Amino acid sequence: MTKKELRKTYKTLRQSLSKTQIDDYSIAIANQLLSLNIWDKNFYHVFLTIEEQNEINTDYILNILAGKDKNIVISKSNFKDYSMTHFLLTDNTPIKKNCYNIPEPIDGIEIKSSQLEVIFIPLLAFDTSGNRIGYGKGFYDRFLAECKPESLKIGLSFFEPEDTVIEASEDDIKLDYCVTPNCIFQF
Repeated sequence: MTKKELRKTYKTLRQSLSKTQIDDYSIAIANQLLSLNIWDKNFYHVFLTIEEQNEINTDYILNILAGKDKNIVISKSNFKDYSMTHFLLTDNTPIKKNCYNIPEPIDGIEIKSSQLEVIFIPLLAFDTSGNRIGYGKGFYDRFLAECKPESLKIGLSFFEPEDTVIEASEDDIKLDYCVTPNCIFQF
């Protein structure tokens, strides 16, 4: 399947999930993350859930990070140049949904991409080689290119990997891990 076909397939699969399934799978993914050797870092980037897209509920991951007293970083998207600006999430960080229903910080303490050590990545599909498919705008590829090469890139998926290799361009950045409700894949 092409990237376009895979996007359509996985968007449909996600929309078929009930709120209970999304919650159960999100908890399972957060619990899987606890077994990874990633908790000695300081700066963790987390995406905030787009509920309308039936994305993974990252509140559970946010709770783990807060409980471990980690620096949590969230992003604001710029749809003119498809870039992201990153802000430290604090109790005082104002968050508002943009026109695409993405919850984003309005402002706050800006954090450089080079400071991030662990990045949790939203995706629609992935393969057994660590290639991933997002929504197709390239926000995360641009963002990940700004991060240190040793930053851990962890995809989060409700579904298991595609058996066939997903077509990738030279700008696509592979995952180090992908975590599903049932398994952790390391690449």
